[in-house]
Amino acid sequence: MGEQQTLYFNGTILTMEADRPDVEAVLTRGAHILAMGDETALRAQMTGTAEEIDLGGQTMIPAFIDPHGHFPDPGFIRLFRVDLAPPPRGDCVDMATALARLRDKAAQIPKGEWVMGVLFDNTAIAEGRMPTRAELDAVSTEHPVWVIHASGHNGTANSCTLKIHGVHRDTPDPPGGRFGRDPDIGSLTGVIEGISAMGALGDTDFLIDRDRFWRGFRACRDEYLSHGVTFAQNAWASRKMLGHFASLPAGEDPGIDILLLPIGELEPAVSRGPEAICWPETPYFTLGPRKLFTDGAFQLQTAFLTAPYHTPADPEAPNGMSYTDAETLNAEVRKLHGMGFQIHCHCNGDAGTDMFLDAIDAALAECPRHDHRHTVIHGQVLRDDQMARMVQLGVTVSFFSAHIHFWGDRHYDTFLGPDRAERISPAASAEKHGLRYTIHNDASVTPTRPLHLANCAVTRRTASGRILGEEERVPVMSALRAQTIDAAWQVFQEDVRGSIREGKLADFAVLRSNPLDHADSLESCAVTRTVRRGRTVFVSELAAPQSRAG
Repeated sequence: MGEQQTLYFNGTILTMEADRPDVEAVLTRGAHILAMGDETALRAQMTGTAEEIDLGGQTMIPAFIDPHGHFPDPGFIRLFRVDLAPPPRGDCVDMATALARLRDKAAQIPKGEWVMGVLFDNTAIAEGRMPTRAELDAVSTEHPVWVIHASGHNGTANSCTLKIHGVHRDTPDPPGGRFGRDPDIGSLTGVIEGISAMGALGDTDFLIDRDRFWRGFRACRDEYLSHGVTFAQNAWASRKMLGHFASLPAGEDPGIDILLLPIGELEPAVSRGPEAICWPETPYFTLGPRKLFTDGAFQLQTAFLTAPYHTPADPEAPNGMSYTDAETLNAEVRKLHGMGFQIHCHCNGDAGTDMFLDAIDAALAECPRHDHRHTVIHGQVLRDDQMARMVQLGVTVSFFSAHIHFWGDRHYDTFLGPDRAERISPAASAEKHGLRYTIHNDASVTPTRPLHLANCAVTRRTASGRILGEEERVPVMSALRAQTIDAAWQVFQEDVRGSIREGKLADFAVLRSNPLDHADSLESCAVTRTVRRGRTVFVSELAAPQSRAG
């Protein structure tokens, strides 16, 4: 018996293929696209048992791809952590609310178990600061309490957590990190800043065992599928996280495809030698680029800039900070590039981007390599000269366009000031330079919502309604391509997924209405059906008429 055929018809079908941007119908067989084009012609190819899915006038596009995120961290937050997100994402408006939620969690669990608060944002609550060590000690002295910032780049610990972490008054600051200290008496404030200083506390798999991993995986998978995402990403995979993914039983389909980016500094041990990860034979989990960092986050003013912050929070570091030095970064880039890996590097500030581009330039001079597609992640304040240089070097970029909505007003008022804020995530400028790009949510920093993300790039509207850089708006199709075919291309998957074309995976998102007709309100289009590898894996109440057998 042959593989199941399915015909999709009676709707708008946007393929993301330049030579055939739209077609009348699509015929799939099993997990792949068999044919596309005229409905009558496709019906002639159907078998007697083919399924028919009437789109009912809705719009079908390729399923969304997450170009940069931390799957399944959103599932961990939902199930195991204390959500302290402020508006516009949540409702934690002040310190009292945050501390009350942490106390409630402590009261619900046995003494000694961890209380972990997440998505806290000092720039969005009434007090405008992180909690103190004393405040978290007041939450509990019998539980380790750890509150991590929404950016994932710093947090505050209570005394119990500091002790477990091995940090005391005389502990020196590590390179690229620091432990907060009272300026008058030098005692620890509980703030731990930077990935090097946080260590395990900053990992997305912190406190996650194998059972919790798969529970969080399933919760995150279901969320992503409900928003039309079938190919997700874990962009900072520790050895422990890789081990969790590698525990997938042989032959099992986890229900979503994942690209994993191992921490670059772990190489070559991850892929070579006696300590190499034993990776399962599965088409669903793929090892992708290796991940590096140059700097921190704008909300903490640790993104590394060439010019000072508009209102510097730290007069001693008005330009932010680098997480590494040029010599160390150059060595890591040279190593990974020489091993043949693609590199994704977190570069929020333009000074951080300069460091990465210099390192790539040096690596290419030593070891020329065509079509490496090394990628700047975030690139929020890319300059025109940098974009021109990136094209020359063969470097691509993934913009954190969701920042426009969630933090755009604070970029304008505090972080960057009006002029530079108008240029954050400069996607239109990238198009003018011929620089291929994607856009991302960096979940769980912001939730995975592809249509809202596209809306951010198209309208550039902040949470307050301000239009932030009208000249950097991009067309709807560009924002869709940035999460479909361009996202596939960016990680060497363009022959497998990202567009509707014969032979590719049958991964589709069906939208209630045509996004090309709703440039000012893309969220209203809404995903009504998600198809992964030829099977419907999500259907909403807004779905078109039910499918029927042919």
